[in-house]
Amino acid sequence: MNLLDTLGIELPIIQAPMAGVSSPAMAAAVANAGALGSIGVGATDAPGAQRMIEAVRQRSERPFNVNVFCHQPAEADREVEAAWLADLRACFQRFGAQPPAQLKEIYRSFIEDDAMLAMLLAQRPRVVSFHFGLPDAPRIRALRDAGIVLLACATNLVEAAAAAAAGVQAVVAQGYEAGGHRGMFDPNVRDDCLSTSVLTQLLVRRLDIPVIAAGGIMNGTGIAAALRLGASAVQLGTAFIGCLESDADTGYRQALVSDAAHHTVMTRAISGRPARCLRNAFTELGAKLESHRIPSYPIAYDAGKALNQAAKAAHDSGFGAQWAGQGAPLAREGLSAGQLIGMLAAELRRATAPSD
Repeated sequence: MNLLDTLGIELPIIQAPMAGVSSPAMAAAVANAGALGSIGVGATDAPGAQRMIEAVRQRSERPFNVNVFCHQPAEADREVEAAWLADLRACFQRFGAQPPAQLKEIYRSFIEDDAMLAMLLAQRPRVVSFHFGLPDAPRIRALRDAGIVLLACATNLVEAAAAAAAGVQAVVAQGYEAGGHRGMFDPNVRDDCLSTSVLTQLLVRRLDIPVIAAGGIMNGTGIAAALRLGASAVQLGTAFIGCLESDADTGYRQALVSDAAHHTVMTRAISGRPARCLRNAFTELGAKLESHRIPSYPIAYDAGKALNQAAKAAHDSGFGAQWAGQGAPLAREGLSAGQLIGMLAAELRRATAPSD
């Protein structure tokens, strides 16, 4: 039995748990349409994550994915953080605001969050996925013993092999085209920037577990291409930004249909980790400060969120974490998530239909 059959999923499509985009309503709509919906709980605590899980279950009885962050806890460096705040001070003042007096670690990693683990073991979502790394063996064992299917993101063969050896049941092959945060286990090692197609083929050849292709896939033609390369399923994130259930704000949606969609940028400036974003004022600022030391993730994100809040208060949406992949110009707007899944399924059928 393959991965999709195990989960009872009709379509080889997973909606990515993009922070700022995926919502319980979106995950439920995707699930109800026959694909695998996802929520990301890395930016909340255990009670908040439980509320999100319950919100999905109020709307759907289908399986869905809960994504957690497994980054190494941040290493505070007050000197670096003070210098970074000084670098951003002029931008804050432009909006009549002052930077925070001190930065803090705003997200707790799942690798040390016992409350999140206990909540997941109690709630037992059908799927849990890991981003930025892997939890330790006891946590993986506990989740698997609870009957939860585990996925992990990998950007290269070494990470993917580690995930497979740890007991993860499928690997998400995140190509360099993908929007949002790179799933690199260590953001300070050299990134080989492997494309989705190359990484998928490498992992399919070397792993004995299913591979899920992610990055730059926006339509049924792209899904069909990934499946031909041996992927068992695909994961799409940017394609869902414009959906009605998306948590993306107005500025984010407007940027998605602007020229910025043609010029996505990989930047550390917003959060402290490499992430692909629509080109905006924050990515431009980051380019100017690229030689400066940036605080660790997610400490830097504390500054980034504060700057975005100050800018939005002044009606400027150019400092948001407007995550999007290189396929952004192909995004569709004004559809419900269910309608988008239906369109993707129809396109996939056409792309895989036998030719006359």
